[in-house]
Amino acid sequence: LIMALPYFYFENIIGEEVTLAEDASKHITQVLRMKAGESLCLTDGKGTKAIGTIADDHRKRCVVHLKNIEKEEALVPIVSIGISLIKNAARFEWFLEKATEIGVTEIIPLICERTEKEKFRPDRFQNIVTSAMLQSQQCWMPKLYTPVAFEKVIVERSWDQKFIAHCMEHEKHPLTSLMQPASSIILIGPEGDFSEKEVAWAIEQKFVPVTLGKTRLRTETAGMVASTLLCNQRR
Repeated sequence: LIMALPYFYFENIIGEEVTLAEDASKHITQVLRMKAGESLCLTDGKGTKAIGTIADDHRKRCVVHLKNIEKEEALVPIVSIGISLIKNAARFEWFLEKATEIGVTEIIPLICERTEKEKFRPDRFQNIVTSAMLQSQQCWMPKLYTPVAFEKVIVERSWDQKFIAHCMEHEKHPLTSLMQPASSIILIGPEGDFSEKEVAWAIEQKFVPVTLGKTRLRTETAGMVASTLLCNQRR
């Protein structure tokens, strides 16, 4: 039985040897108890994957000799999730973790009319995304944006498919009936849902109103369901 190699993040994989930061070095030497001569995998989150061997198992400055560097193709098509920040930060963090594991390309935190002002913690949230990428042994990290106003997102860029999921009694289509293997974005609203005005704005910008199922989902659950459905189009 061949064990999968542990993955670690390293921003600039070039040359024959790299020295890891203290956090990664401690994890390798003190938590995993790895020694010189053992193998691991490094990724820069931009498609580069390197198999390396520990040359010096120093607990603060672990040195890794790089043996095999390759570039993995990005997952296509692009899947972007625009999701409202929510009051409960732990639930939003859970979404970030799951969306990363599933393979979302971009996560765009939205500020909507009914978004409860929750503090956005970029360093902490980025660490969660990085950890989830490593845990799921991927080489591409989702781009995590700083919070963006709803009205800015709907006009800013062009995707092949644009969806907005909401809970109002308007005409909506099941997301599963519309999906194509093409670049897509779906917008997920806050606890109090999008406002009528926001839905109207989105429809003006050619967003299609969709439903994710028969039950009413929490924001973070809706985000995960949408992520799963859209990412499964890649297969």
